[in-house]
Amino acid sequence: MRGMTLLEMTVVILVLLSMVTILFIGSIAWKRGSDRALCIMNQQRVQKGMRSYANAYGHNPGETVSGLRHRVIGLGRFVETTPVCPGGGTYNIGGVSGEDVVPQMGVLYMPCSLSGTRNHVPQDYADW
Repeated sequence: MRGMTLLEMTVVILVLLSMVTILFIGSIAWKRGSDRALCIMNQQRVQKGMRSYANAYGHNPGETVSGLRHRVIGLGRFVETTPVCPGGGTYNIGGVSGEDVVPQMGVLYMPCSLSGTRNHVPQDYADW
């Protein structure tokens, strides 16, 4: 025989479609994981910039500093640009304490709005 039957061709097409579906689902999971990792890296970068500023200028956690965000985030500052969540979330600058308050140890200055739904929160950030 030289050709393929209609049944054989149908089976081949179904197998290929199944493989494409699995690849598509896997790529979505990979994208969400990479978005989460980048979001956590953004939070870490700002948190470390905040700690660096506080150490450099002698501010203690819980202390109010006027215009703190703009002293840390901006061109030529500790963090060059305002981070954007790659997963489409928004950052709550100032978090719980407020925008002009140096955060306490173990408190994020810039939590993500996706921290509950897509787990955009680091597991351990107490030493940042």
